[in-house]
Amino acid sequence: MKIKNYIFCFSLLTASLSAVAASPYKMPLQPLADKPGLLKIKGFGGRVFYVPSSLSTIKWGYLPNASDIPVLTVPSGATVVFDTVSHEGIIEDQGRNPVQYFGSHGVPSRMVLNDAIAITQSNLPHDFAKDGPHIVTGPVAIQGAEPGDVLKIDILAVTPRVPYGVISNRHGKGALPGEFPEGAKPESDASSADPTKFHNVSVFTPIRRTARGQWEGVLKNQHGAEVTFPTAPFMGVMGVAADTNELVHSVPPGVFGGNMDVKDLGAGTTVYLPVFVSGANFYTGDPHMSQGNGEVALTALEHSMRATFRLTLLKKGDARIPSSSGTLVKPFGETKEYWIAIGLHPDLNEAMKDAVRESVRFLSEVLGMDRAVAYAYLSAATDFNVSQVVDRTKGIHSLIRKSDFKKVRASARH
Repeated sequence: MKIKNYIFCFSLLTASLSAVAASPYKMPLQPLADKPGLLKIKGFGGRVFYVPSSLSTIKWGYLPNASDIPVLTVPSGATVVFDTVSHEGIIEDQGRNPVQYFGSHGVPSRMVLNDAIAITQSNLPHDFAKDGPHIVTGPVAIQGAEPGDVLKIDILAVTPRVPYGVISNRHGKGALPGEFPEGAKPESDASSADPTKFHNVSVFTPIRRTARGQWEGVLKNQHGAEVTFPTAPFMGVMGVAADTNELVHSVPPGVFGGNMDVKDLGAGTTVYLPVFVSGANFYTGDPHMSQGNGEVALTALEHSMRATFRLTLLKKGDARIPSSSGTLVKPFGETKEYWIAIGLHPDLNEAMKDAVRESVRFLSEVLGMDRAVAYAYLSAATDFNVSQVVDRTKGIHSLIRKSDFKKVRASARH
């Protein structure tokens, strides 16, 4: 079976590489520079800011806090390109050796990212049992940002750096801990030296171009027949520094954002985050190629990405902040079609309440609805989706249709 799987993955990867050769850019998208700064990048009219994932710009398993020094400071409105690295394929239960791990699935060494290799070959400490899995890149300070302000993050692009990713399920994690993975439990001496002793399940997943030029993920059933699914890249982690000097674990999201895993917040959308420390200190990571709401196995299709953002400072009281108080106390999202209120809590029922309360607040404060009418509208017309249930703090997000309020918005402009 392993030989058949290898042949299948290798043939899919070969097809993916052929598709890449015909695409507007060639993979892999290796780092553009070894340190943060201004760069001239193809596709941008002028110079833009760039942040690589290097040993001096990342944290492994933790988020930036109030004591972290920014790797870069940019003016409000700056465009910043991040080369981010997925933890999948490099973490301890996969051997902490991406050349070896991906090579076992038919990936030639030239198609493995140099920054992933540098991270895993370093002595950067990472405790598989204690630390979060995520490679978090940043933080980037925004000039003039102070507590009480809001950072507006326009997500301009999320581009795959390689034509493959990984979906993982680990013991004690996911929506069905104790039931999946099915099979042996981890052995006491499991380590990166012998990752098979973890007995976790990681599914190598190639991507390829469709006839319409869209990326799709490819799996197979037990008989070798292909199962394909559409992709929608987004960054699972987008956040600002929390106002604490304590370590901030990378897994649970919070009022600062972080590992929110809201799949709707891909390219062309906006995230609003309250600022808690001077400079705001924005960071990103946990790049995804595709995710189902719930993210039930534990991970999405994890996939290294080149992410491009426009970071705009909204000073307290700015009319563009989605509240009447002139500030925010928790994250808020926006797409072309929807406003997205985000609820977070370790208890899924409480996360639902949080999302409903935040939705009522937004409809009341920004769109002028009576709170009782707003509550009724949400019940009749708004979907509340489970963002994820696998990150300790669970997420629910609402999708409030903008088109329902076109007359309200038109009257507000006059």
